[in-house]
Amino acid sequence: MSEMNFRVESDLLGELKVPAEAYYGVQTQRALNNYKISNTRMRDYPEYVIAMAYIKLAAARTNKELGALDPTIADAITAACREIIDGKLHEDFPVDMLQGGAGTSVNMNANEVIANRALELLGHKKGEYQFCSPNDHVNCAQSTNDAYPSALRYAFIRMNKELLKALEALVASFHAKGAEFEDIVKMGRTQLQDAVPMTSGQEFNAFANNLEEEIANLSYNVKLLYEINMGGTAIGTGLNAKPGFAERCAEILSEETGEPFFAAPDLVEATPDTGDYVSYSGALKRLAVKLSKICNDLRLLASGPRCGLKEINLPPKAPGSSIMPGKVNPVIPELATQVCFKVIGNDVTVSFAAEAGQLQLNVMEPVIVATILESMTWLTNAMNTLRTECVDGITVNKERCLEMVRNSIGIVTALNPIIGYKASTKVAKEALETNRSVYDIVLEKGLMSREQLEEALDPKNMIQSQ
Repeated sequence: MSEMNFRVESDLLGELKVPAEAYYGVQTQRALNNYKISNTRMRDYPEYVIAMAYIKLAAARTNKELGALDPTIADAITAACREIIDGKLHEDFPVDMLQGGAGTSVNMNANEVIANRALELLGHKKGEYQFCSPNDHVNCAQSTNDAYPSALRYAFIRMNKELLKALEALVASFHAKGAEFEDIVKMGRTQLQDAVPMTSGQEFNAFANNLEEEIANLSYNVKLLYEINMGGTAIGTGLNAKPGFAERCAEILSEETGEPFFAAPDLVEATPDTGDYVSYSGALKRLAVKLSKICNDLRLLASGPRCGLKEINLPPKAPGSSIMPGKVNPVIPELATQVCFKVIGNDVTVSFAAEAGQLQLNVMEPVIVATILESMTWLTNAMNTLRTECVDGITVNKERCLEMVRNSIGIVTALNPIIGYKASTKVAKEALETNRSVYDIVLEKGLMSREQLEEALDPKNMIQSQ
């Protein structure tokens, strides 16, 4: 670029060239020069950018009410924020998600973009900060240490809605398969050994119900994020904020977003506290653990096609081998499981980062927000993919399932109430050693009549209705 394509801005460290058309300013440019780590930018998470704009909008409205900002400037800031909320100017949020400075670069990126757009709305040029300053006006009565965590909380709340939609849809898909397979009898298994009969419908409904618990768990943990520390400024003492700012800002933010935000009762405690992120990340991990277990079950149930369980068929999605013709792998459950591993690892990162907070601030919040947003995005995509590309297309091999029930040693459990545990154990042992059926051995030993035996060993009689 030529010199004509730049403007010069200055900060504590001196002057720096900024692209002339950029809405961001000198501190964002320093962040671009300093932080080249993850290749993931703030703008890659639109909900994050929007959340930050809402925080700045609420602050501007509060400062206008309290007389801390000139109404004309406050209105211009508010208008700029609404444009960002509507999806504009997002390309001007290029800061790397991983950074030093406890989020200062993110906060200043927002302050600079909003200030420069407000300047245009006021009839001025970008960079003419004497008329609307990123620090004095957009950041009025704020610090990174209250604006940044309040924004990331709202970002999590917004993205949690999409996560829950994906989870609810996956639960519904498993329930649909439960209804479709309700009359298909199969063997249950414990410790990978034959247990007692059940239906495929019961198995798939169990998958659904297991995941459905996580809807409530995520909904509970996201409520912890409604407590914000706006008005605490640097360390929670409220320096440079007018009395009443914290409560009124939370009220205006609630009014603007429709969410029940409230000011933390102890802003000094709330400013360094990251416990709510630990809890929410733990909820994501719990969902990931359950989802991975279910994916493992699907892979086991579909193992084969000739030498495995082969109780169910997963939709074929890709050739499975470069050397073995005809092989088709369970690629979608494999993919989802790998996502779950990443989410579990991200939770460890969040735990370490939360523990690393010192005194009145936790400077590790950038890695907390980066990993939680990544976990939410990956889980949402994985659950949508698992549902549409796998679960919706699963079929059951009914005859294979019934064959294994009839040949199972496990059905002898149904005879316990009639012939006793000891006799049942002897029958099971003999059936295993001689490769004969439980049915034939019981008749041979005269332990039961044929009519009694057929009734007791009817698989449908061994399955309790749900």
